[in-house]
Amino acid sequence: MRVHVALSPSEFADAPVSGRTVLAVDVLRATSAAVAACEAGCRRVVPVPDEAAAEALRDGAGVVLAGERGGNPIPGFDLGNSPDEFTRARVEGRTVVLTTTNGTAAMMRAAAGAAAGLAALTNVTAAAGWARDQGRDVTILCAGDNGAFSLEDAVCAGLLVARLTDGVPAAELSGGAEAARALGLHYAGRLPRLAADSSWARRLAHQAREVDLAACLRQDVSAMVPVFAAGGFAVTRPERAGLAAGAPARDRAGSGA
Repeated sequence: MRVHVALSPSEFADAPVSGRTVLAVDVLRATSAAVAACEAGCRRVVPVPDEAAAEALRDGAGVVLAGERGGNPIPGFDLGNSPDEFTRARVEGRTVVLTTTNGTAAMMRAAAGAAAGLAALTNVTAAAGWARDQGRDVTILCAGDNGAFSLEDAVCAGLLVARLTDGVPAAELSGGAEAARALGLHYAGRLPRLAADSSWARRLAHQAREVDLAACLRQDVSAMVPVFAAGGFAVTRPERAGLAAGAPARDRAGSGA
């Protein structure tokens, strides 16, 4: 298995995706919100590039428009990008059309792979298990922070790499994958530190979004993996042992991977 990590959007153009399984990561907050929407029973999550593209898909009660720009909800949209907004009352059975500053670009790029899924800290073990089960080389795309490196995304990517390569001595890691893995192992077991260490987390805190930070910086609270099909990311729930939210702590911490 070969594993590549694009640590920022500036690396997306050169990141190998054709014929690979691709995971998009935007911990704060797009992929965390997508996982929450899946937990709440949404039909699918459709990433779009901008507000106009989202409005073009508005279709009565069957579609919910969600997103943000600069961390703030988009005027006229049904929801912002806070995971706690995606409740059953708001999204169950509905299509969530999502556009965000960083995350949806990574989602759309991931869709060019042979298989594409969404990963966050909240579903990191399930996402890694799903990707590993595809039996292909893997590319992980970090959504970043306005085109630049994002610490929390790199940490999540590193935890994914650790789980993907656990017990696979012949795995080949790109330079980005090696760097992410080191960061993931450094923060494993102390993810709340990211609230202070991440520049984007500090900006969200300045916007009084501490509830979002608490929701996004949890690990393995979901076994949902949104997987791309027919224009959107639909729900899968892996049935493999150890991937449920209640997996043993040694399976969640990443320190042994």
